Amino acid sequence: MSSEVLTDAINGLAAIILLTSIVLVASKRMRSLVRTFMIQSLALGMFAAVVAYYTGADHIYIVAVLTIALKVFVIPYFLEYTIDKIHVKKEIEPLVGIPMSLLICAGLAFVGYYVSEPIIASGDAITKNCFAISLAVVLIGLFLMISRRKAMTEVIAILVIENGIFLGAISITYGMPLIVEIGVFFDVLVAALIMGIFAYKINRTFETLDTTFMRRLRD
Repeated sequence: MSSEVLTDAINGLAAIILLTSIVLVASKRMRSLVRTFMIQSLALGMFAAVVAYYTGADHIYIVAVLTIALKVFVIPYFLEYTIDKIHVKKEIEPLVGIPMSLLICAGLAFVGYYVSEPIIASGDAITKNCFAISLAVVLIGLFLMISRRKAMTEVIAILVIENGIFLGAISITYGMPLIVEIGVFFDVLVAALIMGIFAYKINRTFETLDTTFMRRLRD
């Protein structure tokens, strides 16, 4: 397979990852959020597989399989199970309206490109252009976390941030040592399970997942 085809595949998958991040900001239904995250994670796993093919690094294939297994099947299944248990189908009105949120996402994407431009200019990796997208995904994930009120949405936002960090690691260094990556995946899985359990317990105790309401408890 030619390097041009591989470059197009890598850039296309990175674009899907960025696009799904923006779609998450525009989504209000919980199941749509989970399924969009699944699509993003699938694109990330395929991205890792293409990089593994290009570099010949077998350990990245393992990372690609783990990404798809955990983030496309295991974690989304647990999130949907939790959503069914707490009977939360829709996010309440976000702190920032959808049109303004999309404009902010465009600005964050520009910031990601501006910050990463010196690194991109000095790099020679086939994935160097994807570093800007990884920064944009992290920033959009942070924005998603602070602009939504439901605890379950914030759980997904944290997972999106991790996807952005993982994309950046592959883009710049072609991945971390395998033992480190497996440890990170284990931490992400455990964190998702714990946050889901906490969301369930919070809903049982306060009969709401609105974090605005829970902040008022401090007053």
